[in-house]
Amino acid sequence: MPLRPTHSRFFAACALFAMLLHSQAAWSQQYTAQEAAQHIGEKATVCGVVVSAKFAVTSRGQPTFLNLDRPYPDQVFTVVIWGADRSKFGQPEIAFSAKQICVTGWIAAYKGRPEIIAKDPVQITAP
Repeated sequence: MPLRPTHSRFFAACALFAMLLHSQAAWSQQYTAQEAAQHIGEKATVCGVVVSAKFAVTSRGQPTFLNLDRPYPDQVFTVVIWGADRSKFGQPEIAFSAKQICVTGWIAAYKGRPEIIAKDPVQITAP
């Protein structure tokens, strides 16, 4: 029996779903804030305690910084929430202060320090 166009779309959708499941599993690697620097360029989960936080309302882009395990200016890892996405998070500098959190995303480096930019609240969990 020949495949109809709807069958091939179904199989393509299944293949895409399987690929997404597989890639999601690859993203489940978890690191401490201190380990993150060795994993720049990877998508992973980084966990630590928010020891300093700041909403830089007067800075360009109005970023919110959540520094894990060591406070600014000696931070070892930072979660950055840009002002354009901030309304999705409420007041993260208050909500996450002094809490253990995990953030999932691409680990990048800014001025030699690892960070993840959080665009959606689902990226941050407080276990």
